[in-house]
Amino acid sequence: MNPTPTVSDTAADLLEVVRDLARELQPQRRGLESLSLDASLERDLGLDSLGRVELFARLERRFGARLPESALTSAETPRDLLGSLQSLSGGEGVSRTATTARTIEVPDLADAEAAPERTRTLMEVLAWHAERHPERRHILFYPGADDAEPEELTYGELDRRARAAAAGLVSLGLEPGGAVGLMLPSGLDYFIAFFGALLAGGVPVPLYPPVRRSQIEDHLRRQAGILKTSEAGFLITFSEVLPLARLLRGQVPELRRVITVDELRERGAAAGAGNTAGMAGMAGIPVPRRSEDIAFLQFTSGSTGNPKGVVLTHANLLANLRAIGQ
Repeated sequence: MNPTPTVSDTAADLLEVVRDLARELQPQRRGLESLSLDASLERDLGLDSLGRVELFARLERRFGARLPESALTSAETPRDLLGSLQSLSGGEGVSRTATTARTIEVPDLADAEAAPERTRTLMEVLAWHAERHPERRHILFYPGADDAEPEELTYGELDRRARAAAAGLVSLGLEPGGAVGLMLPSGLDYFIAFFGALLAGGVPVPLYPPVRRSQIEDHLRRQAGILKTSEAGFLITFSEVLPLARLLRGQVPELRRVITVDELRERGAAAGAGNTAGMAGMAGIPVPRRSEDIAFLQFTSGSTGNPKGVVLTHANLLANLRAIGQ
């Protein structure tokens, strides 16, 4: 009979997971053997948004437990993560064989069909799916709360909402090839904003969202470097950032507008008011793009140094996606 795990056992296992990941991501980092529960995930370990997601996935596999999504954005230290794990077990230690993970609905993909090779950009792929099977589910998003209902987004709905957001960006003066910053939490709005920027001819620039809402101002100061480097004229974000727009524009002269997804959709609808075809504000959308054009700019978080960017074209992304599909 296995003994009941203690909190110290859980802490030791958690630190082992954190330490192993940090070694893989940054082999040159020193001091990991003495890693404490109070080390900063961002400052001491340099974990950006992708690093955090990988850490959560590994912790969930190790402990067989589904961590609340709120912990992904609020945890600052391994001790915070330990607290989240303890909350799942009533304050006790957590076994490596716990069984609290949520069952995820897996759709039947027997009749699924990939977009043909002739589709050369992400927008063409979306348009192909939206025209061929608009009611097919594209995304099933599970919010953090265990009792929250999953949110569905079909190909047709993603295409419709993204086109409205694109019309809003065009009405604000986005030029083809212009950078559009995206600072949004996980959710359906992220996909709508991403494809909205693409359909408007822009280049999405994903930004790491703040760990805590109370740290938005400090976070924006650090992320301003990404907006400045990419020369982003627009930032699509959530409502709490809007009061700090003046702070951002002071650091990023090119930034013309800070706006939410809902505001973009409203502008898109207003721009096309009276359109008898029912495609409000959609004239000229999508803006034509080529396979060699930039699909998005991927930057490091900037938490441990100057942010560095990587250019990814539509051809790059589709080649990888098709290889994964095969």
